[in-house]
Amino acid sequence: MLIDLASLGRNPRGLELAFGPDDIELDEDTRLTGDVSFSGEVRREGHRTYLRGRVTGSVEADCVRCLEPASRKLDLHFEDIFVDAASEPTDEEIEVDEKELDESLIAGNEIDMAEVVREQLILATTETVRCKEDCKGLCPKCGGNRNLIDCRCEDNEIDPRWAALKNLN
Repeated sequence: MLIDLASLGRNPRGLELAFGPDDIELDEDTRLTGDVSFSGEVRREGHRTYLRGRVTGSVEADCVRCLEPASRKLDLHFEDIFVDAASEPTDEEIEVDEKELDESLIAGNEIDMAEVVREQLILATTETVRCKEDCKGLCPKCGGNRNLIDCRCEDNEIDPRWAALKNLN
């Protein structure tokens, strides 16, 4: 869904959108498990467009310890500010205020809402994902999932490359 900036005014315009798993592609380790919904409002003041809303949905990512799929429900609230790139100074070096760090430049006259929602989902799923808090992970010897099997690999076994260091005292 594209928002035409020319059609916006100072009064907030409500938005209710839904995106399917085929509409938004995340990274190779994270997948949407169903529809994602966006509800919010958008308004324009001068060269700035203000977007505020809520994104809800479910994602599935690989556990960082055992690589099993782990599902997470997301309920994200955010505010974005978009600035027309043509209104920005073209100097090579300019000083940026702290409040301008959260602004995004847009080159055209449209905002792609699928891309905005995608960005919010990626920002929310960059932290390490675990299938459960006490996940035991994979055995470094046999590669077995320690949550499912009790492997007999010896934890005290010394790598032969480090065996000479054992005798130093």
